[in-house]
Amino acid sequence: MGLLLRPETPDDHEVIRSVVAAAFGSDSEADLVDRIRASPEYVAELALVAEEDGEVVGHVMISGAVVRRDPAPGDPHAGAAGGPIDQPIKMLSPLAVRPDRQGQGIGGTLVRGVTAAADKHGEPLVILEGAPAYYSRFGFRPASELRLTLPIPDWAPPEAAQYLALTSFDSDRFTQDGKVVYPAAFDGLD
Repeated sequence: MGLLLRPETPDDHEVIRSVVAAAFGSDSEADLVDRIRASPEYVAELALVAEEDGEVVGHVMISGAVVRRDPAPGDPHAGAAGGPIDQPIKMLSPLAVRPDRQGQGIGGTLVRGVTAAADKHGEPLVILEGAPAYYSRFGFRPASELRLTLPIPDWAPPEAAQYLALTSFDSDRFTQDGKVVYPAAFDGLD
């Protein structure tokens, strides 16, 4: 039996928690998954597990965030008060593979599967913070190309802020200075 990708179910939550905690070596990211799942930014069809021989060996989720930017003079998207414009986007985080199964292509299969699902869902782009050498294999590019700023930790290189343009991507809507604002589920995560 080969690797199967499928949406997570409530029956998977406990094993997903174990996989994520083991992959990151702490409960912080497992707690994050629980908080995302309980938030309005959770998209059930964009939370996938990798299953092999009936066992969950990996997990990934894409959830909501926003790009906040100040409107340019005459911007047709500016609000009535002329305040900041929040544009909904999607964010991949976290990606986890059981430690004994890492290095076998499962993470890549999850990334390709969940970004394809986001594309089918009509999302224009997916952002993330992660290792450029790893994610560039899947088409992720530096977020600085779109003049997007992600709130990456101090220890992470600026190149960790990345995006993947999907089929409905319109560069005119994303090539203006903007700051990615993570949802409350990410509060307190270092």
